[in-house]
Amino acid sequence: MSVDALNELAAYITDRQPDAVVGTAVSAHGELTVEIVPAASLDFIEWLRADPTCKFSTLIDITAVDWPQRDRRFDVVWHFLSMYQNHRVRVKTALREDDMLPSITGVHPSAGWYEREVYDMFGILFTGHADLRRLLTDYGFRGHPLRKDFPTTGYTEVRYDEALKRVVYEPVKLVQEYRQFDFMSPWEGADYILPGDEKAKEAAK
Repeated sequence: MSVDALNELAAYITDRQPDAVVGTAVSAHGELTVEIVPAASLDFIEWLRADPTCKFSTLIDITAVDWPQRDRRFDVVWHFLSMYQNHRVRVKTALREDDMLPSITGVHPSAGWYEREVYDMFGILFTGHADLRRLLTDYGFRGHPLRKDFPTTGYTEVRYDEALKRVVYEPVKLVQEYRQFDFMSPWEGADYILPGDEKAKEAAK
């Protein structure tokens, strides 16, 4: 789809939904992004599907982005496809950490698992979702792994205990001797010259 056609579509959407649309942008890669206010998300997405010029009837994905330095910390992002018009659109909205969004499962039933994944990974709640449980992490998992402040080691580790004959959960313990800070290449210390090393030694002379 040409950039001109995308700009026309952006202008049309903005004209028809002025209370919902915060702004639009067409990237250099030919992608249309529409930013909306959170309160209008459900009505706007329902309109995108029903409007004859848009007909964005296929939900491709729902995800989120964490910007911990912002007041509105999260961007929730939906991707839609119109097979009728051969259009794609990215819709996003900015949320504070304690904000909630209405579920769009009534408009797009396939959103069910996507919303569960966003909840699991980011902790964003979708009101009206029939079964908003964790999807990828275990029962009783602490935290939300795709938040930028989530530690890379996690909070707990899992192992099989031979004495108890079961899997046990324990707090993460990083033993100091297992940490290596020498930053050595895995090739250092070899008793042979790797291709290219001789050039570096000659340059140092």
